[in-house]
Amino acid sequence: MSLLTLLPFIVLIGAMFLMTRSAKKKQQQAIDMRNQMQPGSGVRTIGGMYATVKEVSEDTVLLDAGPGVELLFAKNSIGAVLTDEEYNRIVHGIEHDLKSDADVVPDDASSLTETDDSSAASDDAPVDFGKKDTADTADTAEASADTVDAEPADAGTDAADKAKTDEQAKKSDGGSEAK
Repeated sequence: MSLLTLLPFIVLIGAMFLMTRSAKKKQQQAIDMRNQMQPGSGVRTIGGMYATVKEVSEDTVLLDAGPGVELLFAKNSIGAVLTDEEYNRIVHGIEHDLKSDADVVPDDASSLTETDDSSAASDDAPVDFGKKDTADTADTAEASADTVDAEPADAGTDAADKAKTDEQAKKSDGGSEAK
């Protein structure tokens, strides 16, 4: 056999060696991390539960998950040992790492829309965001003119007939809302 025929097998064996080596390295780092656990440190289990270490033994860890809640876990079920800052940030919502107060983005957009002009529109005035077609406005004007000219007895029936025909026309051409 020639060297060219053996080359793919050599590359395959080399890749397998490198993959198993990196997996062993990650496994050793996880073991070292679990051995560094001390009572009082915050941890995250592989199931995603955050707790504080109460006791550490050979193969098990006693975790304090809340007031009066103590859970016994296998050491292998600890996914990560967290720093105090990270644990407090996740569990208690306490932020320690605020670099500058000036660069903080506000929770609401009110400060982004405020103007220095005193002539700005007040917030008390209602704003109408409804869209009106010009044809609908003309139809409404014609309908009100028809009802003024018509006799009082016919006014109610003519207006009802006009509304029905307008509604049928809107349904047939998709309505003003669909335009």
